[in-house]
Amino acid sequence: MTSATARAQIGVTGLAVMGSNIARNFARNGFTVALHNRSIAKTDALLEAHGSDGDFVRTETIEEFVAALQRPRRVLIMVQAGAATDAVIEELAAVMEPGDIIIDGGNALYTDTIRREASLRKRGLNFVGAGISGGEEGALNGPSIMPGGPKESYASLGPMLEAIAAKVDGTPCCTHIGPDGSGHFVKMVHNGIEYADMQLIGEAYHLFRDALGFDAGQIADVFTQWNSGDLESYLVEITAEVLRQVDAKTGQPLVDVIVDAAEQKGTGRWTVKAALDLGVPVTGIAEAVFARALSGSRDQRKAATGLASGTLAGKPSDVAQFTEDIRQALYASKVVAYAQGFDQIAAGSEEYGWELRPGDLATIWRGGCIIRARFLNRIKEAYDQNPQLPSLILAPYFRDAIATAIDSWRRVVSTATLLGIPVPAFASSLSYYDALRAERLPAALTQGQRDFFGAHTYERIDAEGKFHTLWSGDRSEVRAD
Repeated sequence: MTSATARAQIGVTGLAVMGSNIARNFARNGFTVALHNRSIAKTDALLEAHGSDGDFVRTETIEEFVAALQRPRRVLIMVQAGAATDAVIEELAAVMEPGDIIIDGGNALYTDTIRREASLRKRGLNFVGAGISGGEEGALNGPSIMPGGPKESYASLGPMLEAIAAKVDGTPCCTHIGPDGSGHFVKMVHNGIEYADMQLIGEAYHLFRDALGFDAGQIADVFTQWNSGDLESYLVEITAEVLRQVDAKTGQPLVDVIVDAAEQKGTGRWTVKAALDLGVPVTGIAEAVFARALSGSRDQRKAATGLASGTLAGKPSDVAQFTEDIRQALYASKVVAYAQGFDQIAAGSEEYGWELRPGDLATIWRGGCIIRARFLNRIKEAYDQNPQLPSLILAPYFRDAIATAIDSWRRVVSTATLLGIPVPAFASSLSYYDALRAERLPAALTQGQRDFFGAHTYERIDAEGKFHTLWSGDRSEVRAD
């Protein structure tokens, strides 16, 4: 550890687990790191436990912290999103100088990041909203990093972030995403995809448990096998680990003694709200968010226990075939989740003029982050071949994969429905796919209804322009443009 007068290359303020681990990551990669926390006890605890990780500078005040940094000063904030972040930003901005860089590494709402970047730019400061994925382990050993903000700030900050990021085939899982709030927007959608992915895995588990009668250990074996194929991913890997865990108190599988009410921190809701504002259908992500909310409605669920379920079907007789059906349905539904996420990213990019590059995102999500998966290489290839791809589903590889999976996908959704097993993400993903490929949707009737009660007009398939039928009159048609 160096003295407080040393010149650090980066500072980290907010030394809870994520902040501490990322500070250690910087130090392990040869950077001198200034440390700051509102409670000096956390700073001292980090130094006592991990001071040997590298070169740290202990500071107690914001002024001392900023004074310890080389120019341009680079400060990474790792505190709770919202008012706490604004408070720390203001403290830093008051003592920093033009050209210095403030980085928010938390899960901030991207519109807050847009506001903060504009405000600090007027004061001559660079503000970078950096999405960081990988949890505690990733922060320490190599996360996926999604920094937005001024491009010029990446010249000095980027090499440091790339040094601590995860690497896949020698390529850092970090790149400059785009202006102002783009980094946090991309991280938000990443988390939305994560919600959908976890819900789909949960539905597969539910089918194994209730449709096939597998115990937790048997299901773990299936997920372990799947993790060696096309479904290889961090989430599939840890699913097997969780299912194998035995509760020390009861001797039962841990998953069987955990309360079945999933919590959430809000990024999934943000994703769905933003998608609604942008007019993008992210049905799989939305169903995952709603499924968590429903799981938490414990009083309602308790009151509804025993309601009629129907007796339309027995359990699948061909266990091997239905296991393969679930695998195919999971893969196809994952493709839809990613396709919807990338659609939302494209819409956000257009709305805010960010010029985001989907192939770059697939590249940096291959390692470090929670949704890292083998098939991200396929997504990168798809966007490399066609950067203007209208939908990921239309890429030749994924189009063929869904064509292979479609019958299994339908069997899973129909069987689950007949058995009364809820599969909202599987079902909504299949419905989205069917709607996308449909030659004609019932929206024509919707437009007719809207015109009837509100004179909202409609378009015709055989003429240009807007039209209105005089429903309260002689029902003749008139042009409305």
